[in-house]
Amino acid sequence: MSVLTLAKRIFLGKPIATKHAHHQRLSKIFALPVFASDALSSVAYATEATMGVLMVGGSTGYLHLTFPISIAISALIIIVASSYYQTIHAYPQGGGSYIVASDNLGSVWGRVAGASILIDYVLTVSVSVTAGVLALVSLWPGLHQYIILVNVLCVALVAMVNLRGTKESGMAFAIPTYSFVALVLIMIAVGLFKQHQITPPWTHLDNEDARLLGTFLLLRAFASGCTALTGIEAIADGVQAFKKPESRNASITLSVMAVILAVMFLGSSWIAQHTGVIPMDQDRHGYQTVLAQICLRVFGQGWYFLLLQIATALILILAANTAFADFPRLCSFMARDGYLPRQLGSVGDRLVFQNGIMVLAILACVLIFGFKGHTDALIPLYAIGVFTAFTLSQFGMVVHQLKRKHYAIMPVSLVGGCVTALVTGVIVLTKFQEGGWIVLVALAILLTIFWGIRRHYDYLAKELSVTPEDTLKPIRTTVLLLVPRVHRGILQAISYAKSMTNDARALHVMWDPAFTKQVKSDWNKFAPDIPLVILESPYRSLLEPVEDYIDQAIAEDPSAMITVIVPVAVPKHWWQGLLHNNAAIPLKRALKSRKNVIITNVRYFLK
Repeated sequence: MSVLTLAKRIFLGKPIATKHAHHQRLSKIFALPVFASDALSSVAYATEATMGVLMVGGSTGYLHLTFPISIAISALIIIVASSYYQTIHAYPQGGGSYIVASDNLGSVWGRVAGASILIDYVLTVSVSVTAGVLALVSLWPGLHQYIILVNVLCVALVAMVNLRGTKESGMAFAIPTYSFVALVLIMIAVGLFKQHQITPPWTHLDNEDARLLGTFLLLRAFASGCTALTGIEAIADGVQAFKKPESRNASITLSVMAVILAVMFLGSSWIAQHTGVIPMDQDRHGYQTVLAQICLRVFGQGWYFLLLQIATALILILAANTAFADFPRLCSFMARDGYLPRQLGSVGDRLVFQNGIMVLAILACVLIFGFKGHTDALIPLYAIGVFTAFTLSQFGMVVHQLKRKHYAIMPVSLVGGCVTALVTGVIVLTKFQEGGWIVLVALAILLTIFWGIRRHYDYLAKELSVTPEDTLKPIRTTVLLLVPRVHRGILQAISYAKSMTNDARALHVMWDPAFTKQVKSDWNKFAPDIPLVILESPYRSLLEPVEDYIDQAIAEDPSAMITVIVPVAVPKHWWQGLLHNNAAIPLKRALKSRKNVIITNVRYFLK
């Protein structure tokens, strides 16, 4: 076992046989933390995002609108969840927005939905992890100077857990997720009981001032708070990860998630508004999240505050798991359809799409580094992609239900599609100048990439397809054996060359005439029937004389296959290989563009 394989086994575990795949499926208890941690964790920053917009010029007079906006967002949560409930039963194989839009609205809209949700998954990891690290900064301000490093380490940790398998990630994330939910619900309950004891430091605007509040500001606050809906589609994407009956278990989990999310979001917004919490600048020393400030108002600085901050940090960091569970799965669907590289559709030895996991981790780290780990810089990019996917998915379900004459349930998807389409427009309009245009550019780039990849695969299929005119044609083979000197490894290579063809030649590049004379003498003892061609190299290069000779052989017979045999001595220990020249590597690099040229190694294992 190599060192790399040993390290892989230690960190990722032993391979899992395909016949044991059913053991990796998730029960509802473990599926909730895997697929709902993103949505549930948004409670930690969605209220703060809304309040941050309402803090116009540092004024607190508009913050009393936090709860009314939260009611509208919670209603939207229920509408979208209801539509995805129907999607789960209509498409039990999973795939979510991409599959629904592709099947019912056409390939183009399917690609738009797929690209939108892929972008959102990358942002999910970035926003969740940075928000989690900020929760740790609220607890330990000294971490602020290492914020980017901590973010990257957290992304790597979540990626590694996911590479170990779906079931293990569910077990690892269950305790932090349920702890966060319990602690937030308890805090809301106690806060509701104690709210009359807490006097807010800010006052409401009177009715006349409230009317002066621009509609645009309200829409911006609503759009920012809609980050609470990100992750709702995850369960519909991963139905096949559930235990049987998949659709029933997935739909129950979705319903539970929607109720918990709505209750926690409404409760935290109510407490924030009625305890006078004010969102802080993230660059400010001693920064504390809105959720942390609520906890301080309700419980004070004590053990509960410590527990909540740790649970918040953990669920936010682990909320990236939702994207790690769904991004690779969606990539596999799109790779199957020829819009992404086929490597993204390959299942690894731990029964996960490991290539997709690694791609997501790299992209998220690049984004975190580019935006310096600032949640407030990333949130304007958030939700545009997911609401685009929501809209296309729900209109796709309208078409699906009309085709099957399911008129009774069709209005749910129709209302959901209209509402999310309106919200998508609001989000694009309000977030465009804040950086939302970046998502639109990324969407256009992704769609172009999809088009280019599919075009290549279509061309490849056309070129490789067998037609009635195609026949097996005889091929003449020429074997060129590189001979640096005569040794035991060369003897094995000589036998191999003779077994392939009668047209075999040996090539020796001459640097030292005296040494070449000795090579000729030794060669005539073992292989006098194979001509030894001496190639001069005035500039002491191995590649140029060999390349020139091969080009000459190709010109003599362009239809012939030329096999270049490179004998290689394989040492017992890996470190000994550092002391050997490997001529095959530069030869393969130099000759890879030559038609009908094959480079092969004949290995001789040293004792």
